[in-house]
Amino acid sequence: MRVTIIGLGLIGGSMAKDIRKTGFATHITGVDSNPAHCKKAIEIGLVDETQPLNEALKQADIVILAIPVDKIQQLLPTLLDQISPSATITDVGSTKKLISESVKNHPLRGNYVAAHPMSGTENSGPEAAIEGLFNEKICIICDQERSRPQHLALIEKLFHTIGMDIAYMSSDEQDHTTAQVSHLPHITAFALANAVLAESDRQIIFDLASGGFQSTARLAKSSPEMWGPIFKQNQNYVVESLNVYIKHLEDFKESLLSKDEKHMYELMKNANRLRDILNGETKNLVRKKSTTTKLYTK
Repeated sequence: MRVTIIGLGLIGGSMAKDIRKTGFATHITGVDSNPAHCKKAIEIGLVDETQPLNEALKQADIVILAIPVDKIQQLLPTLLDQISPSATITDVGSTKKLISESVKNHPLRGNYVAAHPMSGTENSGPEAAIEGLFNEKICIICDQERSRPQHLALIEKLFHTIGMDIAYMSSDEQDHTTAQVSHLPHITAFALANAVLAESDRQIIFDLASGGFQSTARLAKSSPEMWGPIFKQNQNYVVESLNVYIKHLEDFKESLLSKDEKHMYELMKNANRLRDILNGETKNLVRKKSTTTKLYTK
């Protein structure tokens, strides 16, 4: 199996590590617009070779798009124009509706499988790649009815091989869900970091920053080049989630201003319920998300 990975950062590089280790790919070709990323990917053994895009497509059995979502939306139609009729394309973008719609009427739409492996870190670049990043995580496959069965089965096998369970959603449902559990946390981390940086003249703040702050603000180190397009593509659902979050912040603020200690504790105890939910099986959460959501497990 010859795999071409476009984008040699955290996700693309981590996929390269895992598909090489599992033996899923016999040859991995990398493509990246940053020459330094190409050089580093070769040096650390992420890929067997790097090539210009046109060359890398010629013998690819699978093409994995691991670039920012705006670039995926722009490039995907062109890739479907150029690939072999037997080749399969998937992507790992965090938004799906606009990307999926961009090729809705393409003659080779069935060769494309829209996917979102739910895993990552705040780091970027080839050196950020981690072996086992996707193990025991969920991959969302969207609009699976638009993919031809053989291409869908191949991508299911790919994600299954690197240790992932697979949930099936519409692209709209995926965007709605990830706005709440992925996009909102990143925005709040950026906002928290900016709030603290506004006090940057008080160095003592950073001297005292402990594990609680660091774990909460960790996502603020994420790449703006990656997250800006995500927020833009999923604007409506992100704003909806922000409005809900702001309402809950206002509830806490009001409980403090009114010195309503009972209500403040009620808010915190209600939030504590999350501990039991997250300690449960993720598979059950995915099943309960929607009657249309399906789950494929290893």
